Amino acid sequence: MSDPSHRFDHRHPDDSSPVNPLPPVVVVLFMAIALPEAAFSLGAAGLIGGPEAVGWRLAAIQSYGFSGDIFDWMLANGRWVPQHLLRFLSYPFVHLGVTHALFAAVLLLALGKLVGEAMGQLAVLVIFFGSGIFGALVYALLLDDPAWVAGAYPPVYGLIGGYSFVMWQQLAGRGAEQYRAFSLIAVLMGLQLIWGVFFDVGLGWVSDLAGFVFGLCASVVLVPGGMARLLASLRRS
Repeated sequence: MSDPSHRFDHRHPDDSSPVNPLPPVVVVLFMAIALPEAAFSLGAAGLIGGPEAVGWRLAAIQSYGFSGDIFDWMLANGRWVPQHLLRFLSYPFVHLGVTHALFAAVLLLALGKLVGEAMGQLAVLVIFFGSGIFGALVYALLLDDPAWVAGAYPPVYGLIGGYSFVMWQQLAGRGAEQYRAFSLIAVLMGLQLIWGVFFDVGLGWVSDLAGFVFGLCASVVLVPGGMARLLASLRRS
């Protein structure tokens, strides 16, 4: 008699999961956002760290967030302090609140998966950190804003730029209207504009948009054959 347990074996035919897993680099970036946020939230609720834990988030923003004023001071004095240069890399992992972190994490998971599958894990890292650095740099150079820059939105918008380039290529291959590739960034920037009418949201959108531009431009190099396809498209236009 055959083993009856075989009748209840629902594994994928090739012993692989039917759901594509997240690229490991995306999981690592997600955890780098989620773990500090969990500590800040638990500390604010008085569950860990004692009374001083209430100030963990503010202390982390001051220690690891990006400051245009600090950058201006380094630029004016020609002193590039490693502790402050590190802020270009660390600010995406410190958020202003739970909701601020939640939306960034969700976008990272969705877009990181798409970009990782299309370009590879190294490209995700290049776009994530490159967009973060470029977004903060543009913010500091263009604006005289004392507000701290914190949160993963410039890197996430960079991943949106990567996703937009991949979509642009796919639409071009199908002969479809390529402007549709930029519908996601148009919607998000439109929502920021509407939100800014009713609330004082600051000028963080400048770093977000700069992150998108970096991700879009970097993808031309990171996507195999991306430059050739872009040049061919420009010749046809």
